[in-house]
Amino acid sequence: MAAPEPRLADVDYVEVECKSALNPVKNMGFSWSLNPYTGCEHRCAFCYVRAFELRADRPSDDRYGRTVRVKVNVAAVLRAELARRSWRKETVVIGAATDPYQPAEGRYRLTRQCLVVLRDFANPAGMITRGPMIVRDIDVLSELAGRADLHITFSIPTLDDEIWRRTEPGTAHPRQRLRAIEKLVGAGIDVGVGMAPILPGLTDRPEQLEQVVKAARAAGATGLWAAMLHLKDGTREHFMSVLARHWPELLPRYEQAYRDRAYLPAAFGEKTMHQVARLRSYHGVSDRRRVILKPPPAPEQLSLLN
Repeated sequence: MAAPEPRLADVDYVEVECKSALNPVKNMGFSWSLNPYTGCEHRCAFCYVRAFELRADRPSDDRYGRTVRVKVNVAAVLRAELARRSWRKETVVIGAATDPYQPAEGRYRLTRQCLVVLRDFANPAGMITRGPMIVRDIDVLSELAGRADLHITFSIPTLDDEIWRRTEPGTAHPRQRLRAIEKLVGAGIDVGVGMAPILPGLTDRPEQLEQVVKAARAAGATGLWAAMLHLKDGTREHFMSVLARHWPELLPRYEQAYRDRAYLPAAFGEKTMHQVARLRSYHGVSDRRRVILKPPPAPEQLSLLN
């Protein structure tokens, strides 16, 4: 067996000032995203952000993640944007492009600062992460969840040690993420699992899928969803190089499947999605929180009778 991928140590943090904190989003199920950092030390082989980096003429290959741009004023800018009269308290999702709990957060605490702002404005929020560092912020998250809708998604596509280390070389072990879910849910926070991306021929065997679903249920996850791998230019080249290095026997299959497209036809992953749905139902992955933090009901509007 080949040696595991080494964790990345030589990361340059470049402190920058941003002009805006909120980014408009299309076709992702939410309208606004927030990323305190640009560039991600997790360096996941399948990360779709590599495609954005390529379009921005930045490295999308092995150099991705070696430079992280730190938006040192992001919380102050966010506070100003949420204070605008035109802001309609729409949901803001943190971590759609770079993980908000990558190692840089331990030093800069920008994600925590942004959570404080969202709490102060009682603004609905979502988070996507692979970082168990999130448990540090249970206090602020609990306060936010008591004032506005909050949902956290932990990305856990596999529990296989070899596949995890080779495809997510800078992340914490999936078992650490499960322990973080348990703590957050125990505090009353809504936390689900995203099995994404599922890698054809690597993480889509029924027993592998069931292992994740059972673990998510045991950790108390309030829900679970899954999605198949997609490969846009930038991500495709890097992921194929990882396949060639560690699983060369799968390379022809992937080259054929993704030759003329980034997204596989729905029918390709239909069986896998049905399996996940069946396993989710069978194992009872649902909201079973004993304590549920949620915002108070909106005051009823009094109708004035003429």
